[in-house]
Amino acid sequence: MRNPEPVRRTPAGRLMDLVEAVPVLRAARRALWRRRDRSRFSERHPVVSAIVSFVVVAAVATVLVAGALYLFAKMQAGDPL
Repeated sequence: MRNPEPVRRTPAGRLMDLVEAVPVLRAARRALWRRRDRSRFSERHPVVSAIVSFVVVAAVATVLVAGALYLFAKMQAGDPL
Protein backbone atom coordinates (compact mmCIF):
# COMPACT_ATOMS: atom_id res chain seq x y z
CA MET A 1 0.00 0.00 0.00
CA ARG A 2 1.24 3.46 -0.76
CA ASN A 3 -0.38 5.25 2.16
CA PRO A 4 -0.93 2.76 4.96
CA GLU A 5 -3.01 3.80 7.92
CA PRO A 6 -1.00 4.81 10.97
CA VAL A 7 -0.69 2.32 13.80
CA ARG A 8 -3.60 2.71 16.19
CA ARG A 9 -2.74 3.55 19.78
CA THR A 10 -4.69 1.11 21.90
CA PRO A 11 -5.04 1.42 25.68
CA ALA A 12 -2.78 -1.62 26.12
CA GLY A 13 -0.09 0.01 23.98
CA ARG A 14 -0.28 3.20 25.99
CA LEU A 15 -0.05 1.22 29.23
CA MET A 16 3.04 -0.65 27.99
CA ASP A 17 4.67 2.67 27.08
CA LEU A 18 3.94 3.91 30.61
CA VAL A 19 5.41 0.76 32.17
CA GLU A 20 8.53 1.07 30.02
CA ALA A 21 8.93 4.76 30.90
CA VAL A 22 8.81 4.28 34.70
CA PRO A 23 11.89 2.38 35.95
CA VAL A 24 10.15 0.94 39.02
CA LEU A 25 7.30 -0.49 36.94
CA ARG A 26 9.74 -1.87 34.38
CA ALA A 27 11.72 -3.61 37.15
CA ALA A 28 8.50 -5.01 38.66
CA ARG A 29 7.40 -6.36 35.28
CA ARG A 30 10.75 -8.06 34.72
CA ALA A 31 10.69 -9.53 38.24
CA LEU A 32 7.23 -10.91 37.55
CA TRP A 33 8.45 -12.46 34.30
CA ARG A 34 11.41 -14.09 36.12
CA ARG A 35 9.09 -15.49 38.78
CA ARG A 36 6.69 -16.82 36.16
CA ASP A 37 9.48 -18.60 34.29
CA ARG A 38 10.63 -20.54 37.37
CA SER A 39 9.89 -24.23 37.57
CA ARG A 40 7.21 -25.16 40.05
CA PHE A 41 7.68 -27.48 43.04
CA SER A 42 5.41 -30.06 41.41
CA GLU A 43 7.63 -30.03 38.31
CA ARG A 44 10.84 -30.42 40.33
CA HIS A 45 9.46 -33.11 42.70
CA PRO A 46 6.56 -34.87 40.97
CA VAL A 47 6.52 -37.97 43.21
CA VAL A 48 6.43 -36.00 46.46
CA SER A 49 3.64 -33.77 45.15
CA ALA A 50 1.63 -36.76 43.97
CA ILE A 51 1.88 -38.47 47.37
CA VAL A 52 1.01 -35.29 49.30
CA SER A 53 -1.91 -34.57 46.96
CA PHE A 54 -3.25 -38.10 47.36
CA VAL A 55 -3.06 -37.90 51.17
CA VAL A 56 -4.78 -34.49 51.25
CA VAL A 57 -7.56 -35.59 48.88
CA ALA A 58 -8.10 -38.84 50.82
CA ALA A 59 -8.33 -36.96 54.13
CA VAL A 60 -10.78 -34.37 52.78
CA ALA A 61 -12.92 -37.07 51.18
CA THR A 62 -12.98 -39.06 54.42
CA VAL A 63 -14.05 -36.01 56.42
CA LEU A 64 -16.81 -35.18 53.92
CA VAL A 65 -18.17 -38.74 53.85
CA ALA A 66 -18.02 -39.04 57.65
CA GLY A 67 -19.84 -35.71 58.00
CA ALA A 68 -22.54 -36.79 55.55
CA LEU A 69 -23.01 -40.09 57.41
CA TYR A 70 -23.21 -38.25 60.74
CA LEU A 71 -25.88 -35.89 59.40
CA PHE A 72 -27.80 -38.77 57.83
CA ALA A 73 -27.75 -40.67 61.15
CA LYS A 74 -28.99 -37.56 62.99
CA MET A 75 -31.82 -37.22 60.47
CA GLN A 76 -32.80 -40.85 60.83
CA ALA A 77 -32.87 -40.54 64.62
CA GLY A 78 -35.03 -37.43 64.41
CA ASP A 79 -32.63 -35.34 66.47
CA PRO A 80 -32.56 -31.63 65.72
CA LEU A 81 -29.38 -30.37 64.14
